[in-house]
Amino acid sequence: MSYQALYRVWRPQRFDELVGQQLITTTLKNAIITKQISHAYLFAGPRGTGKTSAAKIFAKAVNCHHHQDGEPCNKCEICKAITAGRLNDVIEIDAASNNSVEEIRDIRDKVKYAPTQADYKVYIIDEVHMLSTGAFNALLKTLEEPPANVIFILATTEPHKIPLTIISRVQRFDFRRISPQDAFERMKYILDQKKVTYEEKALWVIANAAEGGMRDALSILDQVLSFSDNHVKLDDALLVTGSVAKKQLTNYFNAVAAGNSGAALNSLADLLAAGKDGHRLIEDLITLIRDLLLYHESAELLKVEQTGLTDEQLAAMVKEVTANQLYAMIDILNDTEQEMRFTTHPNVYLEVMTVKLSQVHDGQPIAQQTPATNVDDAEVSRLKQEVGQLQQEIDQLKNHQPVVQQQSPAAKPKRPINHQNSKRRQFNIHQIYPILEKASRQNLNKVTDMWPDMMSMLQPIDQGLVGFTKPVAACDDGVVLSFEKAFLLERANDSSLADSISQCFSKLTGTNFAVTFVPKNKWSQIRQDFLVSHGFIKGQKASQPLSQSASQSTDQTEEGPAKTAEQKTSKKKNDVVGKAEELFGSDVVKVEDN
Repeated sequence: MSYQALYRVWRPQRFDELVGQQLITTTLKNAIITKQISHAYLFAGPRGTGKTSAAKIFAKAVNCHHHQDGEPCNKCEICKAITAGRLNDVIEIDAASNNSVEEIRDIRDKVKYAPTQADYKVYIIDEVHMLSTGAFNALLKTLEEPPANVIFILATTEPHKIPLTIISRVQRFDFRRISPQDAFERMKYILDQKKVTYEEKALWVIANAAEGGMRDALSILDQVLSFSDNHVKLDDALLVTGSVAKKQLTNYFNAVAAGNSGAALNSLADLLAAGKDGHRLIEDLITLIRDLLLYHESAELLKVEQTGLTDEQLAAMVKEVTANQLYAMIDILNDTEQEMRFTTHPNVYLEVMTVKLSQVHDGQPIAQQTPATNVDDAEVSRLKQEVGQLQQEIDQLKNHQPVVQQQSPAAKPKRPINHQNSKRRQFNIHQIYPILEKASRQNLNKVTDMWPDMMSMLQPIDQGLVGFTKPVAACDDGVVLSFEKAFLLERANDSSLADSISQCFSKLTGTNFAVTFVPKNKWSQIRQDFLVSHGFIKGQKASQPLSQSASQSTDQTEEGPAKTAEQKTSKKKNDVVGKAEELFGSDVVKVEDN
């Protein structure tokens, strides 16, 4: 027989063999023991956490006549047939390739027939979120009124894509990620059974690289075994996973923590020359900083053996940095990892990241502290000039001399104040007005329709911030978004949120899309200022023919000119209201008589 991968050979055949899902397995076993078996289940969770394996074990347990404490015997003909995939009453369907309405209708037609060999006919639909809307609707009726002796088990990695009408008709079980400790113990057990030698540090590297998936861990272990000739070594595990050796990683971290950017760049060059992956390097650095933070706060929270370092090494590294520095380093690493997703030159970003990490001081990069010092010096110089001018005026008053009015020096102090106010405003009129000049209600409706699609394209951290904003004006290539809270607007301006939203809308519309923010409490004033500053009202006055006033009869009564003026004012007002409704929509514009 040809070689089989580890995750296939060591696939769980009993509930007790499922790793890290004790709560779920206990619930399913109790349901079998008490015969409280539901007609439909939903197994949701990340990849490689045992969803499909649990479904097959459950199918065996409900049909096994010799089960003990809810566990299948795996010795009877029914259990052997299900394990080998030969039993016709257990049907496994891949919804990714069978997602049409016809496939589900075929199931609906066949589900009415009784099982041939087993007690229950079990349908296991994997990746059920891939079904089309029509297929879900076809499945809904069957789940609502299921035939006797039929069980549906739906498995998915994305439960949020499943309609709520389906979820409300099933029992949902959420499989959690496999902890590195559980993955380590499972791999250790398998290697002991295979009588293969290994280094425990290598197994920790594989367990951390698997990111919560037991199948991923066994696949990586299989690859390391092939590479190292049936001996799991630390160096081979690091090479296969693209991770960085702890010694190299600590040398790099010590260099940036000491502010020695030259040594850090040399260490980075050695790592890249050895073929280390940039994304994996960042992940390893974040993990190291996380370990240092835990060790700094409470050494009992950290299992030192999992880090690959000793207590002495951790204690020495913690002494060199503060918690604020570690927080700032994590921010720099996260930003760099996001930027590297859209570039073909990751090495450049890694070098810039190294310099930034080397310049971190007291929780902020040194480069960010310099402008504040310059501003303080400029402020001191300005205040000195003011004091000198005031002293001259006092001396002139004492000598009974007329004080010479100096307008320009008096006006100078206002400039920095206005500059500060412009920062507090947190919005840019020069970016808003070009959008309003071309804005229309139709474009705003289009942006509102695209809003959910745009939200789904954003990163989770950006989705949380965008949840507090909404579009208030839009044109073909731009949108104005309002924030209710000032601190949220400030946070949005400080981040790259506008660029992220712009990129999403550009992908949806196919054109370059401008995005700008405004505070909600200033939006009404901005709209009014736009209509006035762009001469809409003034333009209406200028458009009145001059001959119109000359054509008026000279014998009009005093009531006539008054009515004419009132009609002009009403016309002007209606034109302004019409223009505002065209730009912002009639549901937004509110007319009040003062």
